[in-house]
Amino acid sequence: MTIQTLSEWLRCPSCFASPLEALPPLQLRCPNGHSFDANKRGYLTALGPASARLRGDDAAMLDARDLVHDAGFFDPLKRELAAVLRDAALAPEPRVLDAGCGTGHYTALALEALLGATEQDPRVLAMDLSPAAVARTVRRRLESVDGLVADTWQPLPVRDSSVDVILDVFAPRNASEFHRILRPGGLLLVVVPRPEHLQELRTDGRVLTIPEGKAAALVEELAPRFALRTARSVDARFALDQDAAADDRLAAAIVAMGPSAHHRTAEPAAGSQRLPEAITLAVDLLVFDAVGDAAEADSVGEPVRK
Repeated sequence: MTIQTLSEWLRCPSCFASPLEALPPLQLRCPNGHSFDANKRGYLTALGPASARLRGDDAAMLDARDLVHDAGFFDPLKRELAAVLRDAALAPEPRVLDAGCGTGHYTALALEALLGATEQDPRVLAMDLSPAAVARTVRRRLESVDGLVADTWQPLPVRDSSVDVILDVFAPRNASEFHRILRPGGLLLVVVPRPEHLQELRTDGRVLTIPEGKAAALVEELAPRFALRTARSVDARFALDQDAAADDRLAAAIVAMGPSAHHRTAEPAAGSQRLPEAITLAVDLLVFDAVGDAAEADSVGEPVRK
């Protein structure tokens, strides 16, 4: 990241009227006189008053997510995402927005999948509501990655028609803003869980219930700005190694990495936490095409929440 590459993604977070210009070493400014300081770690924080009370992932949740990714639980999903990215017909220098970057695992995946698959190296903007998440992603020191702390449910400080692919894995979605920032022919990749996802941890109340039909509801909610191109189901059973301590750590991390950590109201009954031999990964990977002219979309629309 440099202040110049960061500026090339962004419009003014105050007036939303003009692109930001780089003023090294760490300042960004719009022609209307608004100025912003980038963090020394390499990202811009652009949260407005409406986002002040929202809670992003904290360090403990990110640590848990790191543990689960490092264990390989999400590897089947990563392989499918990488295949979609490699097969997509993208611009010579593709630009990817990782909306809800978390620990940066999918940011790194996008870079790895597209390196060598396009004429020039890709660029990725790692965006999250959580400053801790963006800082962690930027600390990976991945080349071609810039960072942005922003609220997906609000107008985004991202330039019109500046993104080729939006990657949205278990994250909020704002249909009108996503449509505005995608270039003509751009793709939106969304991952949502199915009811059987983590079902072994649901019997004793450790994770939240997942409603039926999330994928179908998403297709309806994103219309008419987006049309479904393909849908892939990713199903796997992650075998536990029956090492009680290691299995307990992994199960606890799976619970602690997501929204279930905020909603658990009581401890499971004694003796009910015996772990199964495997835990289910069951998600849908949906690929959408942006439909119509981005200029016709509202600059702010109703967001699609998790």
